[in-house]
Amino acid sequence: MNKPIKGVLTAIVTPFDTGGAFNPQALKQQINRQLDAGNGIFCGGTNGEFFVLNAQEKVAVAATCVDEVAGRAPVVAHIGEISTRETVRLGKEIEKLGVDAVSVITPWFVPLKQDELIAHYTAVADALSVPVFLYNIPARTGNTIEPQTARTLAAHPNIIGIKDSAGSYESLNGFLHAVSDISSFDVLNGPDSLIHQGFVDGCSACISGLANVAPQAINAIWSCFTTGDIAGSHAAQESVTRLRTELYNVAFSPAAVKKALQIIGYDVGDSRYAVTFSEQQLQQIRQLVTQYLH
Repeated sequence: MNKPIKGVLTAIVTPFDTGGAFNPQALKQQINRQLDAGNGIFCGGTNGEFFVLNAQEKVAVAATCVDEVAGRAPVVAHIGEISTRETVRLGKEIEKLGVDAVSVITPWFVPLKQDELIAHYTAVADALSVPVFLYNIPARTGNTIEPQTARTLAAHPNIIGIKDSAGSYESLNGFLHAVSDISSFDVLNGPDSLIHQGFVDGCSACISGLANVAPQAINAIWSCFTTGDIAGSHAAQESVTRLRTELYNVAFSPAAVKKALQIIGYDVGDSRYAVTFSEQQLQQIRQLVTQYLH
Protein backbone atom coordinates (compact mmCIF):
# COMPACT_ATOMS: atom_id res chain seq x y z
CA MET A 1 0.00 0.00 0.00
CA ASN A 2 1.49 3.30 -1.13
CA LYS A 3 -0.53 5.67 1.07
CA PRO A 4 -1.90 5.07 4.59
CA ILE A 5 -5.69 5.09 4.68
CA LYS A 6 -6.25 7.79 7.30
CA GLY A 7 -8.61 10.71 7.81
CA VAL A 8 -11.30 11.52 5.24
CA LEU A 9 -11.81 9.73 1.94
CA THR A 10 -14.61 11.03 -0.24
CA ALA A 11 -16.93 8.45 -1.78
CA ILE A 12 -16.70 10.41 -4.98
CA VAL A 13 -19.53 10.67 -7.49
CA THR A 14 -19.15 9.40 -11.04
CA PRO A 15 -20.00 12.36 -13.31
CA PHE A 16 -21.94 11.80 -16.52
CA ASP A 17 -22.22 14.04 -19.55
CA THR A 18 -25.44 15.20 -21.20
CA GLY A 19 -25.66 11.90 -23.06
CA GLY A 20 -25.29 9.89 -19.87
CA ALA A 21 -21.72 8.70 -20.57
CA PHE A 22 -18.87 8.81 -18.05
CA ASN A 23 -17.29 12.27 -17.99
CA PRO A 24 -13.62 11.99 -16.94
CA GLN A 25 -12.93 15.72 -17.13
CA ALA A 26 -15.70 16.45 -14.65
CA LEU A 27 -14.38 13.71 -12.38
CA LYS A 28 -10.92 15.28 -12.43
CA GLN A 29 -12.46 18.58 -11.32
CA GLN A 30 -14.19 16.87 -8.42
CA ILE A 31 -11.02 15.03 -7.45
CA ASN A 32 -9.09 18.28 -7.19
CA ARG A 33 -11.84 19.85 -5.06
CA GLN A 34 -11.37 17.02 -2.62
CA LEU A 35 -7.59 17.12 -2.65
CA ASP A 36 -7.70 20.87 -1.98
CA ALA A 37 -9.80 20.13 1.12
CA GLY A 38 -7.33 17.49 2.33
CA ASN A 39 -9.45 14.47 1.45
CA GLY A 40 -8.49 11.20 -0.20
CA ILE A 41 -10.55 9.37 -2.82
CA PHE A 42 -12.84 6.33 -2.61
CA CYS A 43 -14.19 5.58 -6.08
CA GLY A 44 -16.74 3.20 -7.56
CA GLY A 45 -18.79 2.87 -4.39
CA THR A 46 -22.42 3.64 -3.65
CA ASN A 47 -22.08 7.35 -4.38
CA GLY A 48 -20.04 6.42 -7.44
CA GLU A 49 -23.04 4.41 -8.68
CA PHE A 50 -21.11 1.18 -9.18
CA PHE A 51 -24.45 -0.61 -9.46
CA VAL A 52 -25.16 1.05 -12.82
CA LEU A 53 -21.61 1.13 -14.25
CA ASN A 54 -20.32 -1.53 -16.59
CA ALA A 55 -16.91 -3.13 -16.09
CA GLN A 56 -15.13 -0.84 -18.57
CA GLU A 57 -16.55 2.24 -16.85
CA LYS A 58 -15.46 1.00 -13.43
CA VAL A 59 -11.91 0.57 -14.67
CA ALA A 60 -12.00 3.97 -16.40
CA VAL A 61 -13.21 5.68 -13.21
CA ALA A 62 -10.44 4.11 -11.12
CA ALA A 63 -7.81 4.91 -13.76
CA THR A 64 -8.92 8.54 -13.88
CA CYS A 65 -8.70 8.80 -10.10
CA VAL A 66 -5.22 7.26 -9.88
CA ASP A 67 -3.88 9.39 -12.73
CA GLU A 68 -5.34 12.66 -11.44
CA VAL A 69 -4.43 12.10 -7.80
CA ALA A 70 -0.88 11.22 -8.89
CA GLY A 71 0.18 10.05 -5.45
CA ARG A 72 -1.02 13.12 -3.58
CA ALA A 73 -3.55 11.19 -1.48
CA PRO A 74 -4.77 7.63 -1.03
CA VAL A 75 -7.07 6.13 -3.65
CA VAL A 76 -9.30 3.19 -2.74
CA ALA A 77 -11.47 1.58 -5.43
CA HIS A 78 -14.55 -0.52 -4.83
CA ILE A 79 -14.52 -3.80 -6.80
CA GLY A 80 -17.36 -5.81 -5.24
CA GLU A 81 -19.49 -7.80 -7.66
CA ILE A 82 -22.31 -10.28 -7.12
CA SER A 83 -20.01 -13.30 -7.59
CA THR A 84 -16.55 -14.19 -6.35
CA ARG A 85 -15.36 -14.84 -9.91
CA GLU A 86 -16.46 -11.42 -11.18
CA THR A 87 -15.04 -9.65 -8.13
CA VAL A 88 -11.65 -11.26 -8.74
CA ARG A 89 -11.82 -10.47 -12.45
CA LEU A 90 -12.52 -6.78 -11.83
CA GLY A 91 -10.00 -6.66 -8.98
CA LYS A 92 -7.22 -7.92 -11.23
CA GLU A 93 -7.95 -5.11 -13.68
CA ILE A 94 -8.18 -2.45 -10.99
CA GLU A 95 -5.02 -3.46 -9.12
CA LYS A 96 -2.95 -2.91 -12.27
CA LEU A 97 -3.81 0.79 -12.08
CA GLY A 98 -1.92 1.46 -8.86
CA VAL A 99 -4.74 2.00 -6.35
CA ASP A 100 -3.68 1.90 -2.70
CA ALA A 101 -6.38 -0.59 -1.73
CA VAL A 102 -9.68 -2.04 -2.88
CA SER A 103 -13.00 -2.41 -1.09
CA VAL A 104 -15.29 -5.41 -1.53
CA ILE A 105 -19.00 -5.29 -0.80
CA THR A 106 -20.66 -8.55 0.21
CA PRO A 107 -22.46 -10.45 -2.55
CA TRP A 108 -26.16 -9.64 -2.74
CA PHE A 109 -29.53 -11.19 -3.65
CA VAL A 110 -28.65 -14.63 -2.20
CA PRO A 111 -28.51 -14.79 1.62
CA LEU A 112 -25.11 -16.11 2.67
CA LYS A 113 -23.92 -17.77 5.87
CA GLN A 114 -20.89 -16.38 7.64
CA ASP A 115 -18.66 -19.25 6.52
CA GLU A 116 -19.70 -18.53 2.93
CA LEU A 117 -18.71 -14.89 3.36
CA ILE A 118 -15.37 -16.02 4.78
CA ALA A 119 -14.84 -18.25 1.75
CA HIS A 120 -15.75 -15.40 -0.62
CA TYR A 121 -13.41 -12.85 0.93
CA THR A 122 -10.59 -15.35 1.35
CA ALA A 123 -10.76 -16.27 -2.33
CA VAL A 124 -10.72 -12.60 -3.36
CA ALA A 125 -7.83 -11.72 -1.06
CA ASP A 126 -5.87 -14.79 -2.17
CA ALA A 127 -6.25 -13.81 -5.82
CA LEU A 128 -5.18 -10.17 -5.50
CA SER A 129 -1.93 -8.45 -4.57
CA VAL A 130 -3.59 -5.14 -3.66
CA PRO A 131 -4.77 -4.80 -0.01
CA VAL A 132 -8.45 -5.55 0.58
CA PHE A 133 -11.07 -3.87 2.77
CA LEU A 134 -14.27 -5.71 3.61
CA TYR A 135 -17.37 -3.58 3.00
CA ASN A 136 -20.44 -4.11 5.18
CA ILE A 137 -23.69 -2.49 3.96
CA PRO A 138 -26.49 -4.92 4.83
CA ALA A 139 -29.38 -2.59 4.00
CA ARG A 140 -28.31 -2.72 0.35
CA THR A 141 -27.07 -6.31 0.07
CA GLY A 142 -29.14 -8.32 2.54
CA ASN A 143 -25.92 -9.84 3.89
CA THR A 144 -24.25 -8.76 7.13
CA ILE A 145 -20.62 -9.32 8.05
CA GLU A 146 -20.61 -10.19 11.74
CA PRO A 147 -17.84 -8.81 13.97
CA GLN A 148 -16.41 -12.26 14.65
CA THR A 149 -16.29 -12.91 10.90
CA ALA A 150 -14.28 -9.72 10.45
CA ARG A 151 -11.93 -10.88 13.19
CA THR A 152 -11.48 -14.23 11.48
CA LEU A 153 -10.75 -12.56 8.15
CA ALA A 154 -8.32 -10.15 9.80
CA ALA A 155 -5.91 -13.06 10.04
CA HIS A 156 -5.52 -12.99 6.25
CA PRO A 157 -2.36 -11.04 5.40
CA ASN A 158 -4.03 -9.23 2.50
CA ILE A 159 -7.22 -8.16 4.32
CA ILE A 160 -6.44 -4.90 6.09
CA GLY A 161 -9.76 -3.62 7.40
CA ILE A 162 -13.49 -3.14 7.04
CA LYS A 163 -15.70 -0.28 5.89
CA ASP A 164 -18.88 -0.40 7.96
CA SER A 165 -21.91 1.27 6.40
CA ALA A 166 -24.55 -0.54 8.43
CA GLY A 167 -25.62 2.87 9.71
CA SER A 168 -25.66 2.29 13.45
CA TYR A 169 -23.27 3.00 16.29
CA GLU A 170 -23.86 -0.54 17.58
CA SER A 171 -22.54 -2.04 14.36
CA LEU A 172 -19.51 0.25 14.18
CA ASN A 173 -18.67 -0.32 17.84
CA GLY A 174 -19.04 -4.06 17.38
CA PHE A 175 -16.32 -4.12 14.74
CA LEU A 176 -14.06 -1.79 16.72
CA HIS A 177 -14.39 -3.99 19.78
CA ALA A 178 -13.90 -7.26 17.87
CA VAL A 179 -10.57 -6.19 16.34
CA SER A 180 -9.31 -3.80 19.03
CA ASP A 181 -6.19 -5.89 19.64
CA ILE A 182 -5.30 -6.30 15.95
CA SER A 183 -3.17 -3.33 14.94
CA SER A 184 -2.94 -4.41 11.30
CA PHE A 185 -6.73 -4.27 10.77
CA ASP A 186 -8.50 -0.92 10.48
CA VAL A 187 -12.16 0.03 10.80
CA LEU A 188 -13.44 2.70 8.40
CA ASN A 189 -16.67 4.51 9.21
CA GLY A 190 -19.31 4.82 6.48
CA PRO A 191 -22.25 6.87 7.87
CA ASP A 192 -21.68 10.63 7.78
CA SER A 193 -23.56 10.92 11.06
CA LEU A 194 -20.93 8.86 12.93
CA ILE A 195 -17.66 10.36 11.69
CA HIS A 196 -16.70 12.12 14.91
CA GLN A 197 -17.72 9.25 17.18
CA GLY A 198 -15.90 6.82 14.93
CA PHE A 199 -12.65 8.75 15.32
CA VAL A 200 -13.16 9.00 19.08
CA ASP A 201 -13.62 5.25 19.32
CA GLY A 202 -10.70 4.31 17.09
CA CYS A 203 -11.67 4.42 13.39
CA SER A 204 -8.67 5.20 11.21
CA ALA A 205 -10.72 6.89 8.48
CA CYS A 206 -14.18 7.72 7.26
CA ILE A 207 -15.63 7.23 3.79
CA SER A 208 -17.96 10.16 3.24
CA GLY A 209 -20.55 10.64 0.52
CA LEU A 210 -21.52 14.04 1.84
CA ALA A 211 -17.94 15.25 1.35
CA ASN A 212 -18.84 15.56 -2.34
CA VAL A 213 -21.05 18.49 -1.35
CA ALA A 214 -19.18 19.81 1.70
CA PRO A 215 -15.52 18.71 1.50
CA GLN A 216 -14.16 21.27 3.97
CA ALA A 217 -16.93 20.69 6.51
CA ILE A 218 -16.30 16.94 6.55
CA ASN A 219 -12.55 17.40 6.75
CA ALA A 220 -13.00 19.78 9.70
CA ILE A 221 -14.28 16.86 11.80
CA TRP A 222 -11.00 15.04 11.21
CA SER A 223 -8.64 18.02 11.32
CA CYS A 224 -10.09 19.30 14.59
CA PHE A 225 -9.95 15.82 16.07
CA THR A 226 -6.30 15.26 15.14
CA THR A 227 -5.24 18.59 16.64
CA GLY A 228 -6.99 17.83 19.91
CA ASP A 229 -9.92 20.16 19.38
CA ILE A 230 -12.54 17.60 20.32
CA ALA A 231 -15.23 20.23 20.91
CA GLY A 232 -14.58 21.68 17.45
CA SER A 233 -14.75 18.24 15.89
CA HIS A 234 -18.06 17.54 17.64
CA ALA A 235 -19.48 20.90 16.54
CA ALA A 236 -18.46 20.23 12.94
CA GLN A 237 -20.16 16.85 13.16
CA GLU A 238 -23.41 18.36 14.42
CA SER A 239 -23.58 20.72 11.43
CA VAL A 240 -22.80 17.88 9.02
CA THR A 241 -25.44 15.64 10.60
CA ARG A 242 -28.11 18.29 10.14
CA LEU A 243 -27.17 18.74 6.49
CA ARG A 244 -27.13 14.98 5.92
CA THR A 245 -30.54 14.47 7.51
CA GLU A 246 -32.21 17.26 5.59
CA LEU A 247 -30.58 16.51 2.23
CA TYR A 248 -31.32 12.79 2.30
CA ASN A 249 -34.91 13.51 3.29
CA VAL A 250 -35.30 15.13 -0.14
CA ALA A 251 -33.99 12.17 -2.17
CA PHE A 252 -31.65 9.19 -1.91
CA SER A 253 -27.92 9.46 -2.36
CA PRO A 254 -26.29 9.77 -4.89
CA ALA A 255 -29.18 11.50 -6.67
CA ALA A 256 -29.48 14.17 -3.97
CA VAL A 257 -25.71 14.64 -3.79
CA LYS A 258 -25.45 15.10 -7.55
CA LYS A 259 -28.33 17.55 -7.62
CA ALA A 260 -26.72 19.57 -4.83
CA LEU A 261 -23.46 19.64 -6.78
CA GLN A 262 -25.31 20.92 -9.84
CA ILE A 263 -26.90 23.69 -7.78
CA ILE A 264 -23.49 24.64 -6.39
CA GLY A 265 -22.28 24.93 -9.99
CA TYR A 266 -20.62 21.64 -10.91
CA ASP A 267 -21.72 19.77 -14.03
CA VAL A 268 -21.69 16.18 -12.78
CA GLY A 269 -24.87 15.07 -14.51
CA ASP A 270 -27.75 13.19 -12.96
CA SER A 271 -27.89 9.82 -11.30
CA ARG A 272 -28.54 6.99 -13.76
CA TYR A 273 -31.46 5.96 -11.63
CA ALA A 274 -34.63 7.70 -12.80
CA VAL A 275 -35.12 10.42 -10.20
CA THR A 276 -37.43 13.34 -10.87
CA PHE A 277 -37.08 16.37 -8.64
CA SER A 278 -40.09 18.58 -8.14
CA GLU A 279 -39.62 22.32 -7.98
CA GLN A 280 -40.30 22.10 -4.26
CA GLN A 281 -37.51 19.55 -3.82
CA LEU A 282 -35.11 21.66 -5.85
CA GLN A 283 -35.94 24.65 -3.71
CA GLN A 284 -35.27 22.60 -0.59
CA ILE A 285 -31.83 21.66 -1.88
CA ARG A 286 -31.11 25.28 -2.84
CA GLN A 287 -32.01 26.38 0.67
CA LEU A 288 -29.77 23.71 2.19
CA VAL A 289 -26.86 24.72 -0.01
CA THR A 290 -27.34 28.37 0.97
CA GLN A 291 -27.73 27.56 4.66
CA TYR A 292 -24.82 25.19 5.12
CA LEU A 293 -22.29 26.08 2.43
CA HIS A 294 -22.27 29.88 2.33
